[in-house]
Amino acid sequence: MATAMVKPAHQGGSVRRDASAVPLEVYGSLFDALHEIAASLYIGTLATTIAALITAWWAESWILLGFAVAIAVAASVRIRGMIAYGRARPSLRSAEGLKAWERRYIVGSTVYLAIMGGWCLACFMVSDDPFVRLFGFAGVVAYMVGVSGRNFASNALVTAQILGGGIPLTLSLIYAGPLYYTILVLVLVPFFASVKLISDRLRKQLLDAVISARDITELAARFTTALNNMPHGLLMFDAERKLVVANERLIELLGISRAVVVAGMSPAELLTASHAFSDTHDLGRFAAEFERRLSGVPGELIVEAGRDRWLSLTARPMENGGSVVIAEDVTERRTSEQRIHRLARFDNLTRLPNRNSFHEHLSDVLEMARPEEQFAVLFVDLDEFKQVNDTLGHPAGDALLCAVADRMRTIIAAPDVVARFGGDEFVVLQYLGERDLAALDDLARRIIETVSKPYQIEGQHVIIGASIGAALAPRDGSDPDLLLKNADMALYHTKSNGRGTWRVFDPSMDAEVQAKRALEMDLRRALAEGQFELYYQPLINLRTKRVTTCEALIRWNHPERGLIPPGKFIPAAEDIGIINEMGDWVIRTATKECASWPETVRVAVNLSSVQFRHSRLTAVVAEALAESGLSPKRLEVEITESVLLRDTPGVRTILGELVAQGVRIALDDFGTGYSGLSYLHTFPLNKVKIDRSFVAQLNSGDRSLTLLKGVARLSSSLGLSVAVEGIETQEQLEIIAAEDTVDEVQGYLFSMPLPVAQIRKFIAVHADDSDLSFTGGNPGGKMRQTEAA
Repeated sequence: MATAMVKPAHQGGSVRRDASAVPLEVYGSLFDALHEIAASLYIGTLATTIAALITAWWAESWILLGFAVAIAVAASVRIRGMIAYGRARPSLRSAEGLKAWERRYIVGSTVYLAIMGGWCLACFMVSDDPFVRLFGFAGVVAYMVGVSGRNFASNALVTAQILGGGIPLTLSLIYAGPLYYTILVLVLVPFFASVKLISDRLRKQLLDAVISARDITELAARFTTALNNMPHGLLMFDAERKLVVANERLIELLGISRAVVVAGMSPAELLTASHAFSDTHDLGRFAAEFERRLSGVPGELIVEAGRDRWLSLTARPMENGGSVVIAEDVTERRTSEQRIHRLARFDNLTRLPNRNSFHEHLSDVLEMARPEEQFAVLFVDLDEFKQVNDTLGHPAGDALLCAVADRMRTIIAAPDVVARFGGDEFVVLQYLGERDLAALDDLARRIIETVSKPYQIEGQHVIIGASIGAALAPRDGSDPDLLLKNADMALYHTKSNGRGTWRVFDPSMDAEVQAKRALEMDLRRALAEGQFELYYQPLINLRTKRVTTCEALIRWNHPERGLIPPGKFIPAAEDIGIINEMGDWVIRTATKECASWPETVRVAVNLSSVQFRHSRLTAVVAEALAESGLSPKRLEVEITESVLLRDTPGVRTILGELVAQGVRIALDDFGTGYSGLSYLHTFPLNKVKIDRSFVAQLNSGDRSLTLLKGVARLSSSLGLSVAVEGIETQEQLEIIAAEDTVDEVQGYLFSMPLPVAQIRKFIAVHADDSDLSFTGGNPGGKMRQTEAA
């Protein structure tokens, strides 16, 4: 419904006049021009034939009559040729075919004019009558003048016709003889030249016109193609706000019938005809806003066009006062923006509000709250969730989080809000109003009770718990960050003093947290400054009374606080993520020290479950052995049942790689935890260390002794060496020594953990066959590498 004017690439430059040098379609148009006015040929042929007949009759010459007949015959052949070309034209697709017809046309036209020239010459030769001569001469000249008006499209044709007619005319005048005829010959030369120049000029103008028309048509087609293949809809209005252009994409977006869209429509008429806006509640208001955009008001106009579909309309002014409107389907963009908005404010897994959304809501609530109103912020942490994630995998963990979120939704009702902050942390905002803490206690207990009920996750029976820390507003703060911080502190104390319960924030908690943070900072500094050292506690062979193994135990000599118990700094090391670095240091230091001992003494290093998630554990062991030169059989790693409980492919792989290196594997603290007997034959163990709890209860009855003997005998029958921990009295030693399946003993009866210098002296004295006297030592409790990493 629109056209575009674009300047052709060649406009203003020279155009070759040779038809063979122009494009085929232009060449065809030039040749078609020779056949377009057939009536002129018919009239010219009839007039020439009649003139020849008149001269024949007037001169009573059969020769002139013969020329008249020849002219009529030649004309009829030309006419039939034109009719034949008209029939053949649709099938002509090549330049060669057109040139063949052009040669045929030129031959016919030249022959025809040559016959006329011969008629003129005959008029001069057969008659002296001026009338006959003038009639013949004038007929040929008149026909030649018509050449410039009819046959100018072909340069070759014009040249051939000038020669075909000019030569006989010249000969006729020369034959006549008188001087004035000779003068007329001289006049004919510029006449023939002017005919040629006029023909050339007309042909150039025709060629320019044809090429320009072709270019305009091509450009219009390209414009239409580009316009209708745009990814966006396009509207163009003139200065009077009348429609000029609308492309196919626009018609598709607006849902308008093509027959309805006509030039001259107003914006209101266009929008009214659109099915896309049929459901728009206030079409008049939208049309008025659209008119404002056309008037130059900047900005994107976004409107809902049908169900779940959005269009963007953007108007730009034109120099002539009109406007161009770009219409774009922004449904996908709108959906993406809404999705981004949801991601920014809602947890992608549970669909609960996220941290940002909760924080904003809490800020608004606190700002609008009356002084007498109370709110509670509850931090909910899932107990044992990490174990589920590690044993069943992250997909199961995600499914469990979704199930917990669903249960939380059933408990939390408006105006209360529940959100997920990440990991296994949920946060609840409870509106208490003027109620006392009984409402908070009721909600916290219901959350713990509901969350702690069993789950079925991927066919597995899963049980977890919940611990809660709460803070009250405005009592514990009126700032969102402060409230969340205090609730988190309360949660930390809940978990430190027994899980599955809840606590409200108390100001004294802050002092404990600050102390913990100071400890964590000192711990980082201790690793960097080398404040750790290893103590060693020996294991004695019951039969030979010699030291066979020394267990490496980490100690922290704080420069200000003195000796800090492992039970305090090991959990902190795990929390801040340096437990693996500490474990690596223990392995390297212990192997280096053991290399200086007698060949008969091994060193035992405890590995924690955290270290088994360390991708370089086996590499660290191999590097430590290589650096120290210690034989792998003299290194013994002790693991607890908590490591085997996970029974993941990674655990089995690491144990297999350690065994392949020649390292011995010992199961430490056996008898605690789950005490799975299947561990004894499903994992590559070399030793079982029976926990001290069995020894401590030996005096309380035969049951503990029976259990100890049973475990020792079962382990021995499986080819494992057996060690008993916690020997502190001579009586305990005698009872254990009576069981021949026990190989080694360890405890304060023999030695407390000793620093490097003292353990070297101890080994030097008791590593050979010398008698070992059990003098005991000061009990101080050992720190396990399973705890210390």
